[in-house]
Parts: sequence; C-alpha cells; structure tokens
Amino acid sequence: MESMKKKLETAVAALEERFLEREELVRLALLGVMSGENVLLVGPPGTAKSQLARAVSGLFGGEGWFEYLLTRFTTPDEVFGPVSLRELKMDRYVRQTEGYLPSARFAFLDEIFKSGSAILNALLSLLNERIYYNGRVKEASPLLCLLAASNELPEETEGLGALYDRFLIRYEVGFLKHMSSYERMFTLPREPVPAVLSVADVESVRERAARVVLPEPMVLFLFRLKTEAEERDLSVSDRRWRKIGDVWRTSAALNGRDEVSIWDAVFTPHMLWDVPEALPEIKEWFEARFDEALEVESEAELPLARFTATLDRWQARKPELFGHQFKKEMKAGAGSSRPEAAEALLAECRDELETQGQNLRRALVRFHERERGRADELRRLNALLPDPAGAAAKYATARIRGERVLHDMLELYRSLFDADMPGVDYDFTL
Repeated sequence: MESMKKKLETAVAALEERFLEREELVRLALLGVMSGENVLLVGPPGTAKSQLARAVSGLFGGEGWFEYLLTRFTTPDEVFGPVSLRELKMDRYVRQTEGYLPSARFAFLDEIFKSGSAILNALLSLLNERIYYNGRVKEASPLLCLLAASNELPEETEGLGALYDRFLIRYEVGFLKHMSSYERMFTLPREPVPAVLSVADVESVRERAARVVLPEPMVLFLFRLKTEAEERDLSVSDRRWRKIGDVWRTSAALNGRDEVSIWDAVFTPHMLWDVPEALPEIKEWFEARFDEALEVESEAELPLARFTATLDRWQARKPELFGHQFKKEMKAGAGSSRPEAAEALLAECRDELETQGQNLRRALVRFHERERGRADELRRLNALLPDPAGAAAKYATARIRGERVLHDMLELYRSLFDADMPGVDYDFTL
C-alpha cells in the first residue's frame, strides 16, 4: 500500500498542476473512482468540468472512455448503443453496447438532468448496481466511476430524486478566484496526464476496503451526523449513509490502514448537501461534530475528561475546603487542633491536585512536542488531506483546553494552600 500511496500522490500532483484551485475536487474525484461512487459537478460552463473528468480517466490510461452531452432530444441509441437488427429479426430487443456507456470504464455525461426519462430511468441500475438491462439480459458493466456535470440542479417536481440520490459525491465548481491562478493559467502543462494508476490498483483497494473495520466511535460519529442532519430537515437516504461509511473505509484502505480514522471523514460535507447553498452551514455543524470526535480520539494521549473531573470535583467543594482552612487558622491561633475529618479532606485534596497536576503537565508537554510533527503524521495517515498543516492545528485546540484545566488547577491549589503546586512548571506562553 506504500506503493499505492505514492501513486496516489503522483496522481494528485499531476491533476493539481493542471487544475488550479481544485485541491478538494481532485481528491474527491480520485476517492470516487477508488470507492466506486459517482461524482456530480455543478457549475457554470467554462470551469473545466469535462476536462477534469478526461484527466481522471487519463490517469488510468484513458481506455474505456465514454463522453456525451445530453439534451432533451438525445436518444437511448446515442448513449446505450443502437438496437441490433440481427437480434431484432429474431424478436429479441438487444442493443449493441460495445463502445457505449454500458461497456465504458470511465464516463462523463454533461448536462445529465436535461435528458429524457428513457435515458434517465436506464441509468438508475447502471449508476447503483453497475448493471445494464439490455432487453431481458442483465449485463454487468465495467464502469469504475461516472462523472456527470450540470449547470443547474433538477427541481423537485421533475421526479429526478432517485437519479440525484445516486450521486454520493457532489461538488460545486466555480471560476478561479486568485490572481496567482490567472498568472499560472497561461503556462499550464498541455501534455496529457501520466498514466500512473491502473484498474488493478482500484480492484486491490476495493478488496482491502471490504476488510477495513468501521470502529464503534466512527459508527457513533456517523449516527450523530445523521441526527444533526434530521434536526436541520436535511434529507439523506440510508443508502447514502451506508455509502459514506464505505467511502471512509476506502480512504483507510488507500492509506494502508485496517481501521477507519476520524481523518477519513474530512470530505463528508460534500456527500450531504442537496443544494450548494447549504454547504457552508453543513460544514459548520460538521466541524463541530468532527471536533467532538477528535477530542474523544485524543483522550488516550491527553485524557482531559479525567483531569477535568478531578478539577470539577474539588471546585464543587471549594467553599467547604475554604471553611476548613479558615477554621484551621483560627483554631491554630487559639492553640487547639482541627477535626481529623477536615484534615484528611484537605490532605486528600492537596495530594490529588498535585498528582493530577503533575500528570497533566507531563501529558501537555508530550502533546506539545508531538505537535511539531503532527502535519507529517497526518500526511502519512491520509495522503488525500489537502492541507495537513491546517488539519494539524485542530490538535492545538485540545492542548489549549488542557492548558486551561491545568491553569485552573494551579489557581485552586494556590487559593486553598497559599503556595505554588510543586513539580508543575509549565510555560503557558507557548
């Protein structure tokens, strides 16, 4: 799988060199191919949608390519092949599919929602089960991935919900935004992309993905996303939720892992929206659920729940502890001793705060030291991450929460015992 990761990195670099400001889309398209999911590109003409689809096919040598612009006048013969006259003479309605969509490995259908019902209905089984019903015969299609494009989305009244639902990965493609991209646009490579991947690579990844484990925390994360979507009246079918989990497993397999990580889920917002305008809001609540899941995953390394529980327990008894300290000082001045229970409680508080404070300090130092190499670590974990350095910054949030807990522990200790906690020397300015 290390060889596969290198191929993947080469493929990503080749596409990014030719398609500017398309880092997410490039990775999603490759993930779609590897997981066998269809990709829908939504955007105005002239945003290189068809060119990108051809380039993705070119990474696999360009063989078995089918491309067509659909209109309301397009006939099934143009997409699925002409009816065989020889078979028709024998009262069999069979199409000659060789060279047409049912026999393609890669396909691009432009303006997919503008074709007639005869074509769209025939696409349903082809997109989902990779089966084409040729007369009475079910033909298995070798289709690895179908990329489709549309300038606009179908209206609910058009009855295209079933077809739309079969495009798990959806991406809105816009025009270039940055001046640097326009400067580079005139010097982009014109030669075809190198054929660095193969069908055997796809089959190998899919076989491995079938054995990848979706652990319980990730199943819980998926269910939380489902709950959040339902609360916001976002309709996502059970089929798409299952496919999202399968895409996560494919991502893990691509990176040589036997178990899904939270970092395999980074592209999920592009599998949830029905209209592009909903994406910003989806990203917002997805990030919130993502951060919660990341915090759970980080517990083994930085167990904040345990340290926070210690702090909360003694914070809740702060008035009682202050009372004991006050009585101690007053009675000490009068020459009398304090009750044993109060002495024991203060000693327990002191010992636990010192122990947990020192443990938290050590955990934070280790966590901070690991942060320096976190971007490289995430790059090894998931070669498709578009911004490993930005992703690594999420761990700083966990560290900052830990530092707040340590700071509050130190403040509580000082207020109770009028001294600095021993063995806890931490630079909060880092």
